[in-house]
Amino acid sequence: MRWRKIKKNRAGSVDKKSDDEIKVRYAGFWSRTMGITTDMFIIGLPVSLLMMLLFGRDQMESAGAIDVFTHTEAAQINAPDPLASILQILIWMGITVFLWRKTGQSPGMKMARIRVVDAKTLERASLIKLVVRFLGYLVSFLSLIGFFIGLFRKDKRALHDLLSGTAVIYEKDAGN
Repeated sequence: MRWRKIKKNRAGSVDKKSDDEIKVRYAGFWSRTMGITTDMFIIGLPVSLLMMLLFGRDQMESAGAIDVFTHTEAAQINAPDPLASILQILIWMGITVFLWRKTGQSPGMKMARIRVVDAKTLERASLIKLVVRFLGYLVSFLSLIGFFIGLFRKDKRALHDLLSGTAVIYEKDAGN
């Protein structure tokens, strides 16, 4: 190795940091979509079954969230129990945020080999940022465009990532 290269590597962490930033691969739309779709089944389905056990089968046949927001006839005839709906969201949020905080991944993200991190440090995100991120999912869902913002950004961050200060990146290969 030449002396100039050794000296350059010792010169400061700025060069190393800029090298690391170049190596970051932000997770794409389809990887993220696969992750959240998988989580709907792995986390959402058991939570829904728990709600059915706690509140009865009628709760599962009540109107969905979209019916309530659009004020359809189904929402007026068979309105959902607000307590059950709020509890379902809180349980789902608790499980998801716990997994994000502990490992940086939900089961769907693990399958897609992606991880949620703090957007500035690329380290594990704080608990508050992760809670805001989950609540941002609801905002992204209601606006729908929130999920698609990432298609037009270089860092591929969606609305919920922008609101919470998080990013989703691909895991580094085990060989690297």
